[in-house]
Amino acid sequence: MSKIGIIAGAGELPKLIGENIIKSGKSVIFFCIEPYVIKNDYKNFETVFIKIEFISKILKLLKLQKVKKIIMAGHIKRPSLKDIQYDYKAIKFFKEYALQPKGDNKLLLTIVKFFEKEGFNFIDWTKECNELFVKEKYSTFKKPNKISLQNLNKGLQIFKTIGKIDLSQSIIIQNNIVLGIEAAEGTDELIKRCYQYKKKGDKGVLLKLSKYKQDNRFDVPVIGINTLKLLKQYDYEGVFIEKEKLIIVNKDQTIKFCNNNSLFISTVKKI
Repeated sequence: MSKIGIIAGAGELPKLIGENIIKSGKSVIFFCIEPYVIKNDYKNFETVFIKIEFISKILKLLKLQKVKKIIMAGHIKRPSLKDIQYDYKAIKFFKEYALQPKGDNKLLLTIVKFFEKEGFNFIDWTKECNELFVKEKYSTFKKPNKISLQNLNKGLQIFKTIGKIDLSQSIIIQNNIVLGIEAAEGTDELIKRCYQYKKKGDKGVLLKLSKYKQDNRFDVPVIGINTLKLLKQYDYEGVFIEKEKLIIVNKDQTIKFCNNNSLFISTVKKI
């Protein structure tokens, strides 16, 4: 039986995906990208440790393990061109990437095409892990109030534009004013950055959605307890997340923290 290879970056998502697929009776091997993966977190799984800079070696290892189907999950930083080991495969990849308009989705499309030409297939893991996605309207005891819903409506209007140009997944709104839009720094740093712009009034909310053209095989929105701890620390009201499109990692622990600290988690749909 062929194995499903999970190319794993930082965070809990690769493990969550792998655990769910293993439960379904399929065989999984993790290709853990150093230095992003904590080795001890994967001690109970079959693993191979790789470095993203060595493209030819990664291809050889996938073939050695008889992997045909691939999943990519977890965070990594884009490798610098100066760090790549310039063998034939690497040159081929970056030649194709250089011809693509820049942006996360375009980079992912280049990766997909490159690996598919090498005989691999990226599978839609979301169909295997449907139970991981948040479906309920409210995950917490606390619910958004009228002012929070007004902030939400403002954020949804803004997202109609930024979500279509591969720009961001997260927005912070306070007093019906957008304080910040997530850039390269990520959601947690956005929360910290926007605190300095807060004025008297409501506490403000975080809105986290998938981009309109987002390929969920590679880039599913995720939040966890660290994000909620920052929302508490910097005095926000809570977070709106996209229904059936976002995963809460360590869900029970995260919801318990919210219930103990008067934060809400509520699902919405894009407009």
